[in-house]
Amino acid sequence: MTSSKTKKPTILIADDALMNRVMLKDMLGDGYDVIEVSDGEQAIAAVQRYGTAISLILLDIVMPRMDGFDVLAVLNKRGWIYEIPVIMVTSEESPVYVDRAFALGVTDFLTRPYNEAVVRQRVHNTLVLDAKHKMLTEAVSNEIYKREKNTNLLVGILSHIVEFRNGESGLHVLHVNTMTELLLNQVVSMTDKYNLSSEDIELITTASSLHDIGKIAIDDAVLNKPGRLTAEEFEHMKQHTVIGAQMLDELPYDRRNNPLIDRAYEICRWHHERFDGRGYPDGLKGDEIPISAQVVALADVYDALTSERVYKEAFSHEKSIDMILNGECGVFNPLLLECLEQASEGIRKLLSITSFGDRTGDGIRDAIDNTIGLDEGISLRKSQELLNFERMKYQFFAAKSNELQFEYLADTDMVTIDDWSEKGLNLPPAVQNPLENEWLNAVFGEGRLKSLCERMRATTPEAPVVEEDFTVEVEGEPRWFHIAARALWTEDDQPQFAGVFGKLADVHEHHQALKGLA
Repeated sequence: MTSSKTKKPTILIADDALMNRVMLKDMLGDGYDVIEVSDGEQAIAAVQRYGTAISLILLDIVMPRMDGFDVLAVLNKRGWIYEIPVIMVTSEESPVYVDRAFALGVTDFLTRPYNEAVVRQRVHNTLVLDAKHKMLTEAVSNEIYKREKNTNLLVGILSHIVEFRNGESGLHVLHVNTMTELLLNQVVSMTDKYNLSSEDIELITTASSLHDIGKIAIDDAVLNKPGRLTAEEFEHMKQHTVIGAQMLDELPYDRRNNPLIDRAYEICRWHHERFDGRGYPDGLKGDEIPISAQVVALADVYDALTSERVYKEAFSHEKSIDMILNGECGVFNPLLLECLEQASEGIRKLLSITSFGDRTGDGIRDAIDNTIGLDEGISLRKSQELLNFERMKYQFFAAKSNELQFEYLADTDMVTIDDWSEKGLNLPPAVQNPLENEWLNAVFGEGRLKSLCERMRATTPEAPVVEEDFTVEVEGEPRWFHIAARALWTEDDQPQFAGVFGKLADVHEHHQALKGLA
């Protein structure tokens, strides 16, 4: 169902002076929905609550508790400045203020006294430019996604043709892809020696699909022989590395100007080299072997061990890891062996997930794409709309429940509270530095917030939930509440405490009933 009316843009006006807010709202007219807040804390709370449903922020510099620059710092830290344009509104015209504001990402300036025509035009221009920017970003994202999807599709088709001739599982390329990406990320977490960026990891992972394309030129009798190869047959088989590299080298592209072909060449030619120089075809030693080929070599060996082949049964994950670490499959980079050991459990889980019956990796990826609506490219507008719907749903259930819901973010040191006015506690919608807030400590009891914070920080990603009952001062009388809170942890190798979300429920009657039964 579509609406015949165009949705009005929503503008957040943050100014501590009521008269300034009224003037701006009147100047904007009926073409906009306006949210008014009187300080920086409320501004951050509004952005946290409404997100990209806010089209533009008109932000004063001088405000109590958090000034405009503090708000801009939070918007930058949370990445909101890239989603919501900001116009500073102020009577300050000092170049120092202007330079600082633009450095923090503001789009434009409005100075007092206001000129209605100027206000209207600058707001309109900012919204139009932001809409064009988002449309361009969406178009570029869609184009990049389509190109990457087509590249992966073509690479997948070619690699599966090779697998079909080789009699290998159709999952081999997917497994090598998965393990290559996992090992490269593990390498990055342990050392910066190889200077690998996220783009490098993505490129090498894609190129790993082509590691065995040279096998397309190997005789079927040799490729699928169920027993041990003779010396002559083995020499023929070894040629797949040189043939694959030659196929790529003879493409009508300059490898130096095509990173994907360059990485694929390295992998095709050298993924059977070994760290001690006893591999083939060139007998490279140590880091003479590109890190791309080293990682794919390890992934290839692991998958060969754990897969059933015409000449062998599959080994277990544990047995395969032990064989590699014990040097039974050749000598590998000690750093990569350490990465393999560290990532062993992750490898086992990931590759068991991708071992899906008779469905191919491409089929799973397509199913995911179709499920989230990416078959025709990524829609940023649709993503934002879905996020806004989720936010509306959350707010609706919060308003209808007998609970106060809150969120604390460590990087902003601010707690935001939903539907506070209906819960009887008369709490503000946002509090900066809550542990130092005297009024908040008086309501919850001296030391209780500090104790709760210490308990939350003492949680782990595996056990992040804290619950307890305590009394809160409500209209001068103690009243029992139950708090259930979940700590948020980053997904880094060494997780960092990122914040808390939870709910506070009034359980006073329940406590009184239990007391009466005692």
